[in-house]
Amino acid sequence: MSGSSEQITSPDQRKPLNRKAARAGAIICAIICLLMTIGNHEGHVEDVFLVVTAALLVLAVVLDWLLRKNGLRR
Repeated sequence: MSGSSEQITSPDQRKPLNRKAARAGAIICAIICLLMTIGNHEGHVEDVFLVVTAALLVLAVVLDWLLRKNGLRR
């Protein structure tokens, strides 16, 4: 019972993800991270991590958009 029961498929045969939903989800998560900086806490160490996480999410969306615009990514 190794892998004989599973169908072998290549990556291009799999169902692609919904790009709009993924982009919207990343932007919503970035907004939620930024909203978590508002609160009743004294130290601002966690704010750095929240802002960096939000910035990385937005950067990923922008890079994905640029690569797809220039035809370097499917």
